[in-house]
Amino acid sequence: MLRRLLPDLPRRSEAALRAPVGLTLPGSQAMPSATRVAWRALLLLWLAWLLLLLAAARPQWLDEPTGMPVTGRDVMLAVDLSGSMDERDFRTPDGWTDRLSATKKIANEFIAGRTGDRIGLILFARDAYVQAPLTFDRATVQRLLDESFIGLAGRETAIGDAIGLAVRSLTDDSGPPSGDRVLVLLTDGVNNAGALEPLQAAAIAAHRGLRIYTIGIGSEGGAGGAAEGPAGLLPRRGADLDEPTLTAIAEQTGGQYFRARDAMEMSAIYERLNELEPVISDEEGYRPVRELYAWPLGAGLVLYLMLMLPRTGLPAPRWVGRHA
Repeated sequence: MLRRLLPDLPRRSEAALRAPVGLTLPGSQAMPSATRVAWRALLLLWLAWLLLLLAAARPQWLDEPTGMPVTGRDVMLAVDLSGSMDERDFRTPDGWTDRLSATKKIANEFIAGRTGDRIGLILFARDAYVQAPLTFDRATVQRLLDESFIGLAGRETAIGDAIGLAVRSLTDDSGPPSGDRVLVLLTDGVNNAGALEPLQAAAIAAHRGLRIYTIGIGSEGGAGGAAEGPAGLLPRRGADLDEPTLTAIAEQTGGQYFRARDAMEMSAIYERLNELEPVISDEEGYRPVRELYAWPLGAGLVLYLMLMLPRTGLPAPRWVGRHA
């Protein structure tokens, strides 16, 4: 198109010494035919152009079909990071540990088993915020949970705000049907911070079709009383666990309330949750695709470089010389 549409450059009028074709001057070597060199360059140019066209066609290689779990539920974990979560009254097979460490360990096992579900993470204490939005990347959610620590969001407990944030995160129009949206809330205290009351937030969640499972964490004991620990009975610093409110939240939204006094009970609760909210097991066909356009694209660019580099010994085509 350029050769046909662009005007020719004006020819120079200076005289030039012309030698007959095939004449070899003394002390010089015979040069290859200009026509043969031009056709060689033109052939490489067309070959490079065809390779670029092939790359633009985007060739692909389809691998063998494989099964892939169908997207199941949206599951949000809300984990309490208030000051009382550091009490070492949680019995594990390896000894006594604090409540948050035990929660992390068993929650990670729960997350690992939710293949096909989108998992999210909310951390709350005085404030509540989304640490991990809903994602299929379970490893990232596990890492973010492991990196959480007491006091990251304050020292109090805002259960209502955590539920409200979960409602906003789970009830958008891009997720699964409302019956497949679940919040698992873990706390060891009562609501003593935040702008939203827990039962008010639960009513909003029920209206939006969000099901809430609440888990009360910690050994028996009341405010100013004692709890079981590695040294026998230890005084509790935090307020008593508000089991009536946690039970009401679960019942109002169609979920259940569980009590976890040690690691064995916590593990049993997650097994029960897997029974109540089973992972979708149906599979749909999927064929992995490998892109191949890079090979013809690379070969075409190499040919273009061969044409443009002076060291190749090939002159540019005649139309390039006239219109450059």
